[in-house]
Amino acid sequence: MKKVILATILALFAYLCDAQESQTVYNFLRLPISAHVAALGGDNITIVSDDASMLFHNPALISSVSDKTISLNAMTYMEGATTASASFVKAVGEKATWAAAGQYMGYGSMKQMTSLGEQLGTFSAKDIAVSGSFAYLLGTRFAGGITAKMVASYLGSYSSLGMAVDLGLNYYDEERDFSVSAVARNLGGQLSAYEDDFERMPLDLQVGISKRLLNSPLRFSLTMVRLNDWSFGLGKHLVVGADVLLGKQFYVAIGYNALRASEMKISESDGSSAHGAGLSIGGGLMLQRLKLHLAYARYHVSSSSLLLNLSYTL
Repeated sequence: MKKVILATILALFAYLCDAQESQTVYNFLRLPISAHVAALGGDNITIVSDDASMLFHNPALISSVSDKTISLNAMTYMEGATTASASFVKAVGEKATWAAAGQYMGYGSMKQMTSLGEQLGTFSAKDIAVSGSFAYLLGTRFAGGITAKMVASYLGSYSSLGMAVDLGLNYYDEERDFSVSAVARNLGGQLSAYEDDFERMPLDLQVGISKRLLNSPLRFSLTMVRLNDWSFGLGKHLVVGADVLLGKQFYVAIGYNALRASEMKISESDGSSAHGAGLSIGGGLMLQRLKLHLAYARYHVSSSSLLLNLSYTL
């Protein structure tokens, strides 16, 4: 079993290294679900902890999540939009872990207008994803994982359906608190388009590393994102973050995402400014059964976002 999983993941990684980015659909899948990840810059695939929301970023990491854990997640986005997700993680034996999850993003009600400016009524838009994940310990320090998801999008009377797979690998040395991961997110395509034009999935090939300094509460993370798209400079592929681990139950984190800061720059009379986009901060409380994570960041030019994760082990 583990040889088949490892061979499949490595083969698909090799294929993705040659993939090129173009206009994509279902871009809500790029938004972070984990508040801890959001606090570390919005992209992180290497934090090994008892955090069920990490399955949305690297399915291999659910191997470290407690059996029978329920997680509820929410994020404020732009005005009128709501986003939420939930997951359930179940361990099977000593090496395997299963999970089921769902995501929802609603964009509120909008006016339906003619080309002449006449209002015909209103319509709504929403995105939904339902997924199943499986992770397996490939050795004492290696874990592999896969997530299969169905994605549906509705825009008034138009709709679209897609299917995607996330693949993840993680190497973790607990004694040195050193973690390395590679992830391919949203590998797949549309089964049906809004009209006749099929668009690409928001493919994202990522690699990352996390390391805690010896005899120190500091842990640093570096993640490289969009490695399948080299239409922009190397520096914009970097996401950096740092944790201050205050014992085993509490942490505070800060991060910076160079690409997000660049994408959200607004031109002004005296230059341009990202108005804090790219920067993020957060913290978490991790008790034996109850975990609470909070983060603050910007993912839209019109407003800031708060992320909340709440999980409980039955």
